[in-house]
Amino acid sequence: MPQVKGVFKPDMTSPRTPDNEEPPEERAKDFRPVDKGFTREMAVAEANRCMDCKKPLCVQGCPVNINIPRFIEKIREEDFGGALDSIHEDSMLPAICGRVCPQENQCEGKCIRGKKSQPVAIGQLERFLGDQPELASKPKMAPKNGKRVAVVGSGPSGITCAGELARHGFDVTVFEAFFTGGGVLVYGIPEFRLPKAVVKREIDGLQTLGVKFKFNSVVGRITNADELFEEGYDAIYIATGAGLPKFLNIPGENLPNVYFANEYLTRVNLMKANKFPEFDTPTKRGKNVVVFGGGNVAMDAVRTAKRLGADRAIIAYRRSEDEMPARKAELHHAKAEGVEVMPLVSPIEFLKGEDGNVCGVRVQKMELGAPDASGRRRPVPIEGAIEDIPCDVAISAIGTNANPFAKMIGDIKLNKWGYIIADEEGRTSDPRIWAGGDIVTGAATVILAMGAGKTAAASIAQAFAE
Repeated sequence: MPQVKGVFKPDMTSPRTPDNEEPPEERAKDFRPVDKGFTREMAVAEANRCMDCKKPLCVQGCPVNINIPRFIEKIREEDFGGALDSIHEDSMLPAICGRVCPQENQCEGKCIRGKKSQPVAIGQLERFLGDQPELASKPKMAPKNGKRVAVVGSGPSGITCAGELARHGFDVTVFEAFFTGGGVLVYGIPEFRLPKAVVKREIDGLQTLGVKFKFNSVVGRITNADELFEEGYDAIYIATGAGLPKFLNIPGENLPNVYFANEYLTRVNLMKANKFPEFDTPTKRGKNVVVFGGGNVAMDAVRTAKRLGADRAIIAYRRSEDEMPARKAELHHAKAEGVEVMPLVSPIEFLKGEDGNVCGVRVQKMELGAPDASGRRRPVPIEGAIEDIPCDVAISAIGTNANPFAKMIGDIKLNKWGYIIADEEGRTSDPRIWAGGDIVTGAATVILAMGAGKTAAASIAQAFAE
């Protein structure tokens, strides 16, 4: 460790520690994790690159405000248990966040070192610690306060809120519509990016804190807010997500083998269609697959198709590659695995083959015009520039809408798009109900949903402390 008279001096000469990845030509054939994570030696070397800033901007970039310099300092000292305990003060899900958070736009994007060279690999260091849960101390728990909270949804926002409330002394029950916990973490993110065993481990950790889970429980159908309050719950946190697909609304969208991304990924991730016929969940293993969209979900879908045997896997986007909202790392991984990027095209019709299945898609070629409300240049059709692309599977990954169960849970105000209206603390129009995550903001990132869960838990705790 480079030091002068006991004072830490950062290693300013070493480049960023490279990710420890499987070769793309091998990993694209199965669902093994792409990244194997840092070794201890790699973690310590990377921690030594931290400049130990007096005013660390990286913390400002973290939606759950992890004390990043403190846990990095513990890694430098090789006190890995202390480093993990430090993270757990602010986040119970480091193994997940280290894998799926868009660090380049958050903590690493704020890293001072990144201004002149490459930022510290904060995400990799967080994952390194999260993958060693046995090193953590037993979490500090407040005495039981006799209050009960129902959390609806076990995605990242729901389980974060549940864990925080349990540590504040609440009796927490999580109601989950599926047969397992994790929400989008298990049905939406592929195994090669986030192994299901990692999610299960984090769910199991919540259960050791006393959090109860009721699976196969669709709140809004089998019960509602009034009935939960009658059962003795003092508050409700709604975290049902935004899982309703957005339609392209073009001819042929209902043809066989035209999928929505959340359906396609759920079949493979949660229902094990990739292991058919061992598991009786068939899905078409296309040889020519086209995915429409430019976000992380589109990347997950096209990379999944490649692993299911696609000879040609295309991600088609109506803007240019530079405007794609997906993480740069995901785009890099996809291209390394043989995915073809087709920018500046928009689908106008799915074509029907002689067997009745989709056999191709007709696209309109685009060019970029003036910026729109998002600040990105608006795609404009090029007159007469139409092309047919052959495909035997097409996947739409253009986004999602509000989960419709939200309006069935309680008498709370929704906006015109069906999302719950909540203030900065997650409070809804009913003072007994809080909400957060995608059902409030629309589809966003895992870490932003976690931040909403943490904020709402603090608000609930404060409300019952008054």
